[in-house]
Amino acid sequence: MSVYELQRGRVPLLISLPHVGTDIPPALADRLVPRALASEDTDWHLARLYRPLAEALGASLIVARYSRYVVDLNRPPDDQPLYPGASGGTGLVPTRFFSSEPLYRDGAEPDAAAIAERRDAYWRPYHDALAAELQRLHAEHGRALLFDGHSIRSELPWLFDGQLPALNLGTADGASCDPAITRRLGAVLAAQTAYSQVVNGRFKGGYITRHYGQPGQGVHAVQLEMCQRCYMDEARDPREAYDEAAAARVAPLIEQLLTELLAC
Repeated sequence: MSVYELQRGRVPLLISLPHVGTDIPPALADRLVPRALASEDTDWHLARLYRPLAEALGASLIVARYSRYVVDLNRPPDDQPLYPGASGGTGLVPTRFFSSEPLYRDGAEPDAAAIAERRDAYWRPYHDALAAELQRLHAEHGRALLFDGHSIRSELPWLFDGQLPALNLGTADGASCDPAITRRLGAVLAAQTAYSQVVNGRFKGGYITRHYGQPGQGVHAVQLEMCQRCYMDEARDPREAYDEAAAARVAPLIEQLLTELLAC
Protein backbone atom coordinates (compact mmCIF):
# COMPACT_ATOMS: atom_id res chain seq x y z
CA MET A 1 0.00 0.00 0.00
CA SER A 2 1.28 3.47 -0.88
CA VAL A 3 2.68 5.73 1.81
CA TYR A 4 0.70 8.64 0.35
CA GLU A 5 -2.43 9.53 -1.61
CA LEU A 6 -2.04 11.84 -4.61
CA GLN A 7 -4.93 13.60 -6.30
CA ARG A 8 -3.79 15.37 -9.46
CA GLY A 9 -5.40 18.70 -10.29
CA ARG A 10 -5.73 20.99 -13.30
CA VAL A 11 -4.18 24.23 -11.96
CA PRO A 12 -0.53 24.92 -11.04
CA LEU A 13 -1.12 24.43 -7.29
CA LEU A 14 -0.14 21.47 -5.12
CA ILE A 15 -1.34 21.26 -1.51
CA SER A 16 0.87 19.06 0.66
CA LEU A 17 -0.31 17.57 3.97
CA PRO A 18 2.71 15.69 5.33
CA HIS A 19 1.66 15.31 8.96
CA VAL A 20 -1.93 14.06 8.72
CA GLY A 21 -1.06 10.34 8.71
CA THR A 22 -1.87 8.15 11.70
CA ASP A 23 -0.80 4.64 10.59
CA ILE A 24 1.99 2.95 12.53
CA PRO A 25 3.49 -0.34 11.25
CA PRO A 26 3.03 -3.23 13.71
CA ALA A 27 6.78 -3.83 14.05
CA LEU A 28 7.28 -0.23 15.13
CA ALA A 29 4.23 -0.22 17.39
CA ASP A 30 5.84 -2.88 19.56
CA ARG A 31 8.78 -0.54 20.26
CA LEU A 32 6.71 2.51 21.20
CA VAL A 33 5.18 3.33 24.56
CA PRO A 34 1.41 2.60 24.53
CA ARG A 35 0.52 6.30 24.54
CA ALA A 36 2.26 6.77 21.17
CA LEU A 37 -0.19 4.49 19.36
CA ALA A 38 -2.77 7.31 19.43
CA SER A 39 -0.45 9.51 17.28
CA GLU A 40 -1.44 12.52 19.35
CA ASP A 41 0.93 14.92 17.56
CA THR A 42 -0.83 14.45 14.24
CA ASP A 43 -2.07 17.42 12.18
CA TRP A 44 -5.58 16.20 12.90
CA HIS A 45 -8.38 16.39 10.31
CA LEU A 46 -6.53 18.65 7.88
CA ALA A 47 -7.38 16.43 4.91
CA ARG A 48 -11.05 16.82 5.84
CA LEU A 49 -10.61 20.59 5.80
CA TYR A 50 -8.44 20.94 2.70
CA ARG A 51 -9.83 18.27 0.38
CA PRO A 52 -13.02 20.19 -0.57
CA LEU A 53 -10.94 23.32 -1.17
CA ALA A 54 -8.53 21.45 -3.43
CA GLU A 55 -11.41 19.95 -5.40
CA ALA A 56 -13.18 23.30 -5.77
CA LEU A 57 -10.03 25.04 -7.01
CA GLY A 58 -8.79 22.15 -9.16
CA ALA A 59 -5.58 21.90 -7.11
CA SER A 60 -3.45 18.80 -6.67
CA LEU A 61 -3.37 17.27 -3.19
CA ILE A 62 -0.82 14.92 -1.62
CA VAL A 63 -1.71 13.37 1.75
CA ALA A 64 0.56 11.29 3.97
CA ARG A 65 -0.64 7.95 5.30
CA TYR A 66 1.85 7.22 8.09
CA SER A 67 2.30 8.97 11.42
CA ARG A 68 5.09 11.48 11.88
CA TYR A 69 6.27 9.10 14.62
CA VAL A 70 7.39 6.75 11.83
CA VAL A 71 9.29 9.49 10.00
CA ASP A 72 8.85 13.25 9.79
CA LEU A 73 8.28 14.15 6.15
CA ASN A 74 8.96 17.82 6.83
CA ARG A 75 12.53 17.29 8.05
CA PRO A 76 15.67 17.11 5.89
CA PRO A 77 16.98 13.65 5.04
CA ASP A 78 20.29 14.39 6.76
CA ASP A 79 18.37 15.37 9.94
CA GLN A 80 19.93 18.82 10.24
CA PRO A 81 17.92 21.05 12.63
CA LEU A 82 15.42 23.42 11.06
CA TYR A 83 15.72 25.98 13.85
CA PRO A 84 19.27 25.80 15.28
CA GLY A 85 19.38 26.91 18.89
CA ALA A 86 15.62 26.64 19.44
CA SER A 87 14.44 24.77 22.51
CA GLY A 88 12.77 21.40 22.09
CA GLY A 89 12.12 20.16 18.60
CA THR A 90 11.97 16.78 16.91
CA GLY A 91 14.07 15.23 14.18
CA LEU A 92 13.68 13.10 11.07
CA VAL A 93 12.67 10.15 13.25
CA PRO A 94 11.19 11.67 16.43
CA THR A 95 12.00 10.09 19.78
CA ARG A 96 9.85 12.37 21.94
CA PHE A 97 6.29 13.62 22.08
CA PHE A 98 5.66 17.34 21.60
CA SER A 99 5.31 17.39 25.39
CA SER A 100 8.93 16.08 25.68
CA GLU A 101 8.27 12.57 27.09
CA PRO A 102 9.96 9.60 25.34
CA LEU A 103 8.10 7.91 22.48
CA TYR A 104 10.00 4.64 22.80
CA ARG A 105 10.25 1.94 25.42
CA ASP A 106 13.59 1.90 27.24
CA GLY A 107 16.30 0.63 24.91
CA ALA A 108 14.00 0.47 21.87
CA GLU A 109 15.00 3.75 20.21
CA PRO A 110 15.91 3.45 16.51
CA ASP A 111 19.57 3.23 15.58
CA ALA A 112 21.18 4.74 12.49
CA ALA A 113 20.32 1.72 10.32
CA ALA A 114 16.65 1.83 11.35
CA ILE A 115 16.48 5.56 10.61
CA ALA A 116 17.99 5.03 7.15
CA GLU A 117 15.51 2.22 6.48
CA ARG A 118 12.55 4.43 7.36
CA ARG A 119 13.89 7.27 5.26
CA ASP A 120 14.02 4.97 2.25
CA ALA A 121 10.69 3.24 2.89
CA TYR A 122 8.49 6.19 3.94
CA TRP A 123 10.21 9.56 3.49
CA ARG A 124 11.63 9.12 0.00
CA PRO A 125 8.45 7.88 -1.77
CA TYR A 126 6.48 10.90 -0.50
CA HIS A 127 9.16 13.32 -1.67
CA ASP A 128 9.61 11.56 -4.98
CA ALA A 129 5.88 11.95 -5.62
CA LEU A 130 5.82 15.56 -4.44
CA ALA A 131 8.77 16.50 -6.65
CA ALA A 132 7.29 14.71 -9.66
CA GLU A 133 3.96 16.48 -9.27
CA LEU A 134 5.65 19.87 -9.04
CA GLN A 135 7.60 19.02 -12.19
CA ARG A 136 4.37 18.06 -13.97
CA LEU A 137 2.66 21.27 -12.94
CA HIS A 138 5.65 23.36 -14.01
CA ALA A 139 5.82 21.61 -17.37
CA GLU A 140 2.10 22.18 -18.02
CA HIS A 141 1.73 25.71 -16.64
CA GLY A 142 5.19 27.25 -16.73
CA ARG A 143 5.19 27.57 -12.95
CA ALA A 144 4.34 25.52 -9.86
CA LEU A 145 2.89 26.65 -6.53
CA LEU A 146 3.26 24.61 -3.35
CA PHE A 147 1.10 25.17 -0.26
CA ASP A 148 2.31 23.09 2.69
CA GLY A 149 -0.52 22.72 5.20
CA HIS A 150 0.04 22.05 8.91
CA SER A 151 -1.75 22.38 12.21
CA ILE A 152 -0.64 22.34 15.83
CA ARG A 153 -1.97 22.70 19.34
CA SER A 154 -2.08 26.32 20.45
CA GLU A 155 0.19 25.79 23.45
CA LEU A 156 3.19 23.44 23.60
CA PRO A 157 5.64 24.73 26.23
CA TRP A 158 8.44 22.35 25.20
CA LEU A 159 8.43 23.82 21.68
CA PHE A 160 7.50 27.47 22.17
CA ASP A 161 6.50 30.01 24.81
CA GLY A 162 2.91 31.08 25.33
CA GLN A 163 0.12 30.73 22.81
CA LEU A 164 0.80 30.74 19.07
CA PRO A 165 -1.01 33.13 16.75
CA ALA A 166 -3.89 31.29 15.10
CA LEU A 167 -2.39 31.50 11.60
CA ASN A 168 1.37 31.32 10.99
CA LEU A 169 2.45 31.88 7.39
CA GLY A 170 6.02 30.90 6.54
CA THR A 171 8.05 31.65 3.41
CA ALA A 172 11.57 31.02 4.81
CA ASP A 173 11.88 34.75 5.46
CA GLY A 174 10.87 35.37 1.86
CA ALA A 175 13.37 32.98 0.26
CA SER A 176 10.90 30.26 -0.79
CA CYS A 177 8.72 32.36 -3.09
CA ASP A 178 8.57 35.59 -5.05
CA PRO A 179 8.48 38.58 -2.64
CA ALA A 180 5.10 39.60 -4.05
CA ILE A 181 3.61 36.32 -2.83
CA THR A 182 4.71 36.95 0.75
CA ARG A 183 3.26 40.47 0.56
CA ARG A 184 -0.04 39.45 -0.99
CA LEU A 185 -0.72 36.49 1.28
CA GLY A 186 0.35 38.56 4.27
CA ALA A 187 -2.12 41.23 3.19
CA VAL A 188 -4.94 38.67 3.09
CA LEU A 189 -4.18 37.70 6.68
CA ALA A 190 -3.79 41.29 7.84
CA ALA A 191 -7.11 42.33 6.30
CA GLN A 192 -9.15 40.07 8.57
CA THR A 193 -9.67 40.38 12.32
CA ALA A 194 -11.17 37.02 13.25
CA TYR A 195 -7.79 35.29 13.71
CA SER A 196 -4.47 36.41 15.09
CA GLN A 197 -1.72 35.99 12.50
CA VAL A 198 1.96 36.39 11.78
CA VAL A 199 4.22 36.07 8.74
CA ASN A 200 7.61 34.37 9.22
CA GLY A 201 7.28 34.24 12.98
CA ARG A 202 8.05 31.13 15.04
CA PHE A 203 7.25 28.91 12.04
CA LYS A 204 9.02 30.08 8.89
CA GLY A 205 8.46 26.92 6.88
CA GLY A 206 9.95 23.47 7.24
CA TYR A 207 12.06 21.37 4.91
CA ILE A 208 9.34 21.07 2.28
CA THR A 209 8.90 24.82 1.96
CA ARG A 210 12.61 25.58 2.07
CA HIS A 211 13.74 22.78 -0.25
CA TYR A 212 11.10 22.96 -2.98
CA GLY A 213 10.62 26.72 -2.99
CA GLN A 214 12.87 27.81 -5.86
CA PRO A 215 11.40 31.09 -7.08
CA GLY A 216 14.20 31.63 -9.59
CA GLN A 217 13.09 28.42 -11.29
CA GLY A 218 9.38 29.22 -11.17
CA VAL A 219 8.53 27.09 -8.13
CA HIS A 220 7.04 29.04 -5.22
CA ALA A 221 6.36 27.49 -1.81
CA VAL A 222 4.60 28.66 1.35
CA GLN A 223 3.65 26.99 4.62
CA LEU A 224 0.60 27.63 6.76
CA GLU A 225 0.87 26.43 10.36
CA MET A 226 -2.63 26.79 11.78
CA CYS A 227 -3.55 26.39 15.42
CA GLN A 228 -6.02 23.60 15.91
CA ARG A 229 -8.33 25.89 17.84
CA CYS A 230 -9.30 27.32 14.45
CA TYR A 231 -11.22 24.17 13.52
CA MET A 232 -11.15 21.82 16.51
CA ASP A 233 -12.02 21.75 20.20
CA GLU A 234 -8.53 21.36 21.65
CA ALA A 235 -9.93 20.24 25.02
CA ARG A 236 -11.38 17.04 23.53
CA ASP A 237 -9.83 13.81 22.28
CA PRO A 238 -8.34 15.01 18.97
CA ARG A 239 -9.77 12.04 17.09
CA GLU A 240 -13.27 13.33 17.86
CA ALA A 241 -12.61 17.07 18.17
CA TYR A 242 -13.39 18.34 14.66
CA ASP A 243 -15.68 21.35 15.00
CA GLU A 244 -17.87 21.73 11.92
CA ALA A 245 -18.92 25.28 12.76
CA ALA A 246 -15.38 26.46 13.45
CA ALA A 247 -14.10 24.75 10.30
CA ALA A 248 -16.80 26.44 8.25
CA ARG A 249 -15.60 29.82 9.55
CA VAL A 250 -11.90 29.34 8.79
CA ALA A 251 -12.25 27.49 5.46
CA PRO A 252 -13.17 30.61 3.42
CA LEU A 253 -10.04 32.37 4.65
CA ILE A 254 -7.86 29.42 3.65
CA GLU A 255 -9.60 29.36 0.29
CA GLN A 256 -8.85 33.07 -0.08
CA LEU A 257 -5.16 32.38 0.59
CA LEU A 258 -5.11 29.59 -1.99
CA THR A 259 -6.95 31.72 -4.54
CA GLU A 260 -4.57 34.63 -3.98
CA LEU A 261 -1.60 32.31 -4.38
CA LEU A 262 -2.98 31.09 -7.70
CA ALA A 263 -3.44 34.69 -8.83
CA CYS A 264 0.16 35.67 -8.09
